[in-house]
This record gives sequence, structure tokens and C-alpha cells, in this order.
Amino acid sequence: MSPAVTTESREPAPETPIAKRILIGDPLASQNADEHLLPKRMALPIFASDALSSVAYAPQELLMILLLGGTAFLFFSPWIAAAVILLLIVVVLSYRQLIKAYPSGGGDYEVARTNLGEVPGVIVASALLVDYVLTVAVSVASGVDNIISALPVLNTWRVELAVGFVVLIVIVNLRGVREASRAFALPTYIFIGSVGLMVLVGLIRIAAGSPPVASSAQYAVHADSITQAAVILLILRAFSSGCSALTGVEAVSNGVQAFRRPKVKNAQATLAAMGTIAAILFAGLVTLGLVSGVHYAENPCDLVGFACKTTPQPSLMAQIAAATFGMNSIPFFIIQAATACVLLLAANTAFNGFPLLGSVLARDGYAPKALNTRGDRLVYSNGMIILGVIAIAVLVIYQANLTNLIQLYIIGVFVSFSLGQIGMIRHWIRGLRAIRELPEEARAQKSARTEAFGYRKGLVINSLGATMTVAVLIIVTITKFTHGAWLVFLAIPILATLMMGVYRYYRDVEHEIQMDDSVHFGASGDVAIVLVNRLQKPVAKAVDYALAAKHDKTMAVHVAVTKEDSDAVRKDWEEHRMPIPLVSIESPFRTYAGPLIEFINHYREKHGSAVITVYLPQYIVGHWWETILHNRRARRIAQQLMLVHGVTITLVPWLLDSSELVYGRRSRPLPGQERAGRPYSPDRRYGVDPSKTHVRVTRPQGAPTEDAAPVPEPAPKG
Repeated sequence: MSPAVTTESREPAPETPIAKRILIGDPLASQNADEHLLPKRMALPIFASDALSSVAYAPQELLMILLLGGTAFLFFSPWIAAAVILLLIVVVLSYRQLIKAYPSGGGDYEVARTNLGEVPGVIVASALLVDYVLTVAVSVASGVDNIISALPVLNTWRVELAVGFVVLIVIVNLRGVREASRAFALPTYIFIGSVGLMVLVGLIRIAAGSPPVASSAQYAVHADSITQAAVILLILRAFSSGCSALTGVEAVSNGVQAFRRPKVKNAQATLAAMGTIAAILFAGLVTLGLVSGVHYAENPCDLVGFACKTTPQPSLMAQIAAATFGMNSIPFFIIQAATACVLLLAANTAFNGFPLLGSVLARDGYAPKALNTRGDRLVYSNGMIILGVIAIAVLVIYQANLTNLIQLYIIGVFVSFSLGQIGMIRHWIRGLRAIRELPEEARAQKSARTEAFGYRKGLVINSLGATMTVAVLIIVTITKFTHGAWLVFLAIPILATLMMGVYRYYRDVEHEIQMDDSVHFGASGDVAIVLVNRLQKPVAKAVDYALAAKHDKTMAVHVAVTKEDSDAVRKDWEEHRMPIPLVSIESPFRTYAGPLIEFINHYREKHGSAVITVYLPQYIVGHWWETILHNRRARRIAQQLMLVHGVTITLVPWLLDSSELVYGRRSRPLPGQERAGRPYSPDRRYGVDPSKTHVRVTRPQGAPTEDAAPVPEPAPKG
């Protein structure tokens, strides 16, 4: 038996810029990933904040739409609210089945792709990505709305506040899942407790005969006369707005892998707790809104007597809190602060779902591979940054206006709901068919009967879920399409097409580079070329490297723009008795890569298909502005040489004195220095001073002394 091989990493944590460490903390090792998995109590605020926060604006949107037809239409609100709660229960039960069947974290995307095919899969993924962006925009806009309801003086800073909150949420999430859960847990639980207490106190006051009265109850509402068909559309539109309470339900199924073991049971328990709390708070707020007489209009000027020109309209939550506890009371401000926090933190659900889904898509080849790369804090930081940038753009374009943003919302989530539930139906049918195809003895066993019962139960639940979510999708499409939702229907197919294009690209590249036994490159010979501009220490170092590699043949090439340059280089070359021959090639049009490539092609035509290694000296600087002062010719030449078959490029770095700002103990690496692939010297960290490193250019073995003498041994920083 061969001895066991164990690998122990002793590598110290890489040094990072101090600003980065302050913002997101020190890097975490990959082997510590399990320590950052979430228990149920911490997963609830992370994955359920979106669904829980929906109860802060879904009742408001429901009552606002009904009020377009006048106060008489508020009669329909209890029935609409009951339909929303029933739908919420069915969707939660459906997703518990999905989590059990597909625990890998792909959610609706994985279900649709596995059971319905590639196109439905990327449509679901596109819909979810769009919905995550809108979740951030709507949640932050709603949170800012509630802040302004408590502090109207901030109304002129609406957009700036929204952008600032998105940046703050991105930074907190970049610190890692565990750090984010700690930061977001307390506000979420305060919101649940304070709103739950408000609902309880309000219901007690109603039972005691002293119901709360909202400040807007005194205002009449301007309403236009509408036809019978318009009444039906108005009711359906109110229902679709109330269904925004279901957003975020899918986040748990997309993030199963972030839970502690047993992952499936913990995810299912978190989903059940989230659905129960959301249903209770939603029902309570709708009840208090109706009893207290909240009148929240789409156009504040439709409220007769309300100073719409000078005063922002208080949110439904603010009006209920003021009616229950009193305006400017301590409980009022606690509820407003908790509501604003949880609405802002609802965006955090998207900052977990979007990167996780992006990593799954990148793993499957439908998104850039960078989305499947974990950052310093073991999170998919690239996905978080992309989501933050897009959400900020949406907030700026729509001026953080909740009423306009809400019209784009929930379309994407119900597209994924519907296709995901249909995919689950096919999953259960396939399982039942497999059991029916078993031999009779196997079907008669208890385990087979239990499994078949589970399949039938799942089929019933997901069939009901599919029926209801498809119906809601149709309603939402009809009622919101002309109010701006057409943009979502435009964005989803465009994004899906891009995903399929990315997949085709990765597939073609993989096919092109796949190894096979017939591959033959046919190189014969090994030639090194040291590119020379002027004879300086960096060139001497490149010559030393080329000789140390012991190529079959080593030469120096100077691309001469003028005859004077060529003569000067040749004179220096002979004066310092360099150990390799120098070849000058003319460049009448002052280009460098072109003449060099032509020289390489002619050499290979004459001497055979040798592998050519080109050594390019390159300056390494410490100040950003120094890159402007150097022409970076080596980089440009290298990029063009990469297109020539049979040519490899070796960049020989020469560290200028200023590079100590990057590599020395008195400073840290520039942001992104190591990850971007730019040189990083760990020697400084372990007490090795590169300034003591010598460059020695030696003669080829057997070369006569009179042909060339060694270059003196300088002690540069390179």
C-alpha cells in the first residue's frame, strides 16, 4: 500500500492594501469555508429579508391601486389579500419540494434546465438575474421612502441616499456571508418584533373599541368613473401588486449550499419560518390599513386637502405606526427605523442570490468564468460588484421612484416561478414512470411505495403551484406591461441570448483546445532572441536569463529606426564585448513588432520551424504616474508576438528604485496588484532584499576570451 500523501499549507495570508483590509477585512483561507456556513437563525435575515420586507410595501401597493377607483374599491382588499396569502403558502410548499429534489443551489434554473431544456433554463436564469437587480432597486427605494416619511427634509437627497445605501450594502457583503449575517440579523429581527407588536396592539385596540385612525383617513379621493371591464383590470392589477409580497421566496432554494448541515432540512425550516412570518405580517398590515382608513394615492394630489406640493406622502407603514402609537413617539421612530433598515437590507437577499446564481451559470458555461471566482472573503465578489453597479444605474435612471420601479418588479420572479414549477412536474412524472417500470417485486417493497407516495405528493403540490403561478404571471403581464414592464420582457430574451452566446463560445474554445493523440506541433530547434533598444542594465539582465536557459542558439536583435541608433547600439555592444551576436534590422516606418515578426518568419523559413523565445526587458515602477512616463513598448510588442505561431515571450522585469513603494516593507501592494497578474515579490516579506541581487552576463561555454568579456557585476534594484 502506498503511503498516504498529505498536503499542509503554511503559506501566510497575502498582504493587502490597508484600505481594502479596513473595508472588507483580511483574506480568508479556502479551507475555512465551512466555518462560514449559516445556521438557521443567521440564514433567516440573510435569505428572507427580501420576502419579509415585502410586507412593508406590498399592502401599500395593493391599497394604492384599488384607491384609483375610489374608496369604495377598498372593499375588495380583504379578498385580494387572502388570495395573495394563499398563493404565498402554495409557493412556499412548492419550494420545499424543490429544495429537497435539487439541493445543489441552482434553484429554478437547475430545475428548468434539467427537465425542460437549455432555452427554458437560460430564460429562468435571465429572469432571476433581472429580478435580483430590481429587488435591490425597489428595496432601497422603498427604504429611502420610509426614511423620508420620518424625515421629510431629506426628500431632495432621495437619489444620493439610495446610491449611498447600495454602496454600503456592497461593502458589507464583500466582508463575507458570516459578517453580513451578523450585521443584518439584528435589524431584521427588530423589524419582525416591532411590526408584530404594532399589529398586535392595533388588533387589541380594535377589539377594545378604540381603533387607530390614520392621518390620511380625513382626505377624500379624486376618482374617475371607470367601466366594468376597467373594474376587473383594476382588481387584477391590485392583486398583481400585492403579489410583490412573494418576491424573495426563491432565494432560499438558490442558496442551499450556504446553509450548515443538514443543508436541506435547515433550508426547508428557514423557508417555512419566512413564509409564516410574511403571511402573518401581511395580513395584519392590510387589516390595520383598512380599519385605520389609510388612503395612499398613486398621485398624492388626488387626496383632497393634502398639501401635495410641499409635503411628501407618508408611507402606509408610517401612517399605521403613527395611528397606533402616536406621531413622533418612540415606538413610531423604532418602527420607521426598523422598516427602513429591513427594506434596505432586503437588497441583501439579492446580493446573496445573484452571485450564487452567477457562479452556477459560470460553472455551466453560460456566464464569464470570473463570476465563479471567490474573493478574499470567500464570497463571489465579482457578482456582487456587478449587481451593485447595475442597481445604482437603475436607481439613477428612475430617480429612486418606488411607484415607477414597482411596475418593473415581480415579472422576472413569476417567470422563474412558473417555469420552475412546470419543471418540477416533469421531475415527479419522470420519477413515477421510473417506479412503474420496475419489476413487480420491486414495486411491492415498502421503500418503493414510500418513494412513489412522495412523488405523488410532490406532483400535486407543484401542479397547484404551477397553475397558480402561471395564472399570476398572465395577470401581472396584462396589468403591468403598458406601465413599464415591457422593459423586463425586452431585457430577459436579450440576456438569455447573450448567455447562450457565451455558452457557444466556451464550447467552441473547449473543442478547439481539447487534447488528442494526433496533435503534432513539429518544432525543431530552440532559438532565443533578446530584444535590444539600447545597451543598458535591463538588457544585460535579459541576456543573462537567455544564456542561463541554454537555448540552442541565442542572439540579440535591435530594431533600428535610424542609422544613428543602429551604429550607437553596435558600438556599445562591441565596447562591452557582449557574449552573443547582435543583429540589426531596419524599420523605415518606425514600427517594432512588424519588422521583428518578419525577421522571425524569414529565419524559420531558412533554418526550420524552431521555437523562438523572445526576451523583452520591462520596467517595474512604484508610482501610477510613472506608467504614463514610460511608453510600455515591451507590452505592446508582446501582445503582437503572441499572434505568431511558434513564438513564446519572456518578460524580464527590471525593478526601478520607486518599485520599493510596491515591494518594500514601508508600503503594501497596490490594489489588485497580485490578482491582476502584475509582479509581486514576497521576498521582501521574508527579509530578502532584491537590491542585493546581482546581474551577471557570462560568455557561452567554450567562447574564447578575446571574443567577449563578461559584463561587470552591477548591483541594481532589478
